[in-house]
Amino acid sequence: MKFKKSSPMRSFGFIVFLFLTSLFCHSQTMQDLNNKKQKTIEEIKYTSGLLKTVQENEKSSVNRLELINSRILQRNTLIAAIDSELMIIQGFIDDNVLAVGMLKDDLEAINAEYAKLIRVAYLNRNMNDKLVFIISADDFNQAYHRYLYLKQYAQFREKQAEIIKSIQKVLASKIVDLENRRKERERLIGMAQAEKQQLSTERVQQDIEIKKLQGQQRDLRRKLAEQQRIELQIEKQIQKIIEEEAKKSGKPKGSAFVLTPEQQLTGSNFEQNKRKLPWPVTKGIITDPFGVHPHPVLKNITIRNNGIDISTEPGTYARSVFDGEVSRIVAITGGNMAVIIRHGNYLTVYSNLDVVVVKKGDKVTTKQEIGIIYTDRSDGNKTVLKFQIRKENFKLNPEEWISK
Repeated sequence: MKFKKSSPMRSFGFIVFLFLTSLFCHSQTMQDLNNKKQKTIEEIKYTSGLLKTVQENEKSSVNRLELINSRILQRNTLIAAIDSELMIIQGFIDDNVLAVGMLKDDLEAINAEYAKLIRVAYLNRNMNDKLVFIISADDFNQAYHRYLYLKQYAQFREKQAEIIKSIQKVLASKIVDLENRRKERERLIGMAQAEKQQLSTERVQQDIEIKKLQGQQRDLRRKLAEQQRIELQIEKQIQKIIEEEAKKSGKPKGSAFVLTPEQQLTGSNFEQNKRKLPWPVTKGIITDPFGVHPHPVLKNITIRNNGIDISTEPGTYARSVFDGEVSRIVAITGGNMAVIIRHGNYLTVYSNLDVVVVKKGDKVTTKQEIGIIYTDRSDGNKTVLKFQIRKENFKLNPEEWISK
């Protein structure tokens, strides 16, 4: 006689499978979200530090507004990450509630079965009764099967007892896990509410700053025109580099770079490191993105940024994002200095430098310091590196090249 596996056993196995599958599917996502959340918290802290320095200057500025805008974006990113975590944790809670209910049902069913086994064992507790049961068989073969039956019956009782212990252990663990998940959920809800309240305060601050700046439109237009003039000078220098390369090879203006084998390798390696390049500063935040976008204050005015603006702390060095050669150092009237580095058929441009510590023709390595970023003491210690990436004449979005 053989005993069939009980339905509670199959249910118990399913619960364990369900728990492990859920854990495997969500643990990596939770880790990614937590990493993103912690990184955003650090960015908010850093931005708040820069903003505190800028706010020591009573005069409103576009830089201050851009820092406020950046912190609002970071705050929204943080809230989105918390909301995603809450969804996953709620999924864990739902799975745990289901598992706890099924485990309790299993435990109840197996306890009932086990109670029956104990009653039968008690009624047949006399060893002589078992011996009589075996020797009263009609033949040896039947006696042997009765012996196996009694042995299997005893093993089944032991197995049921082990199953009960296992279910009790898993059930206790799931109840603790469920309670921890609920506490984590409550903590995240509180965190999300606090961040939303802070976001509301920052939006009020943003509106106040915009209204103040709207009274400085003449000054803002003058600064915008000045920045456009600086960008044009840098653009002319880049075109000169390309024309010089074309002249060397006897090709017409606007032709692609003529590269040596070494330069071809450098350019290829640069391209292979897309999304992996280090930042051109040790620490900073992007306060003005690449491309065309509305001016933060002036209505119906758009800004074309050929790269990105990175706000950082006074005294920060700009650094090369990859191995290359310094192609040009540009002194710009009213715009400080710019360094152009060539990486095969790619160029990186670092402008708004106060001091440059490299010279034309220098070979530079990844993360090598090339100059100190200019700090505007009259504008709340505003320290902004303007950074570009080009492939010959084509302007590329640096955010798609530097590591996140």
